[in-house]
Amino acid sequence: MALEREYDFWLLDLDGTLVDVEWSYTREVFDQVGDRLGREFTDQEADILWNGLTGSRDRQLEAWGVDPTAFWEAFHEEEDPLVRAEQTYLHEDAAFVADLEVPVGLVTHCQEFLCEPVLDAVGIRDWFDTRLCCTEETGWKPDPGPVQSVMADLGVAHNGHRGVLAGDGANDVGAAWNAGIDAIHVERVGHERRGQCVLGDYRVRSFDELS
Repeated sequence: MALEREYDFWLLDLDGTLVDVEWSYTREVFDQVGDRLGREFTDQEADILWNGLTGSRDRQLEAWGVDPTAFWEAFHEEEDPLVRAEQTYLHEDAAFVADLEVPVGLVTHCQEFLCEPVLDAVGIRDWFDTRLCCTEETGWKPDPGPVQSVMADLGVAHNGHRGVLAGDGANDVGAAWNAGIDAIHVERVGHERRGQCVLGDYRVRSFDELS
């Protein structure tokens, strides 16, 4: 990949960027969460929340009158790590990450109990020199904290190294810029479905466009 030579390190998001989940799994989880909360989620609402199409999922939930804390408690209780891993697939254009010859880090909102089985299922655990699953303690993208933490683990923080973060959401771009590095927005769902364009230093539908 031509861009590899421009950067001293790469950071990547996971869900929606490198991997995605079959829709049938997403629909089933939202049906189960809806049963717990006594509120049905439409296909459009499930799509918006799963893919973070409107930015902050918590703000979107609040706009719909759903308590974010209650939603996430139900959501994580209903997600089965092994089933999710079985239903997860790797985007073919993500294969370039395995060949990067610079430090590579993973910065994801995917929780550790879900992330670890997914990495094993799609065979990409060894792609990363370090990884961070965001929590309340680390902060959430677009907060630069998680990105800066991974940069520190890679030994590339505050020492002139030039890096980039690739992700599928506006939060990924914001986190990159807030941490002082470049951003690649990978538009997996399409501007039309998202309802807006996400700006980045690079805007692509596939990593193949960067070669």
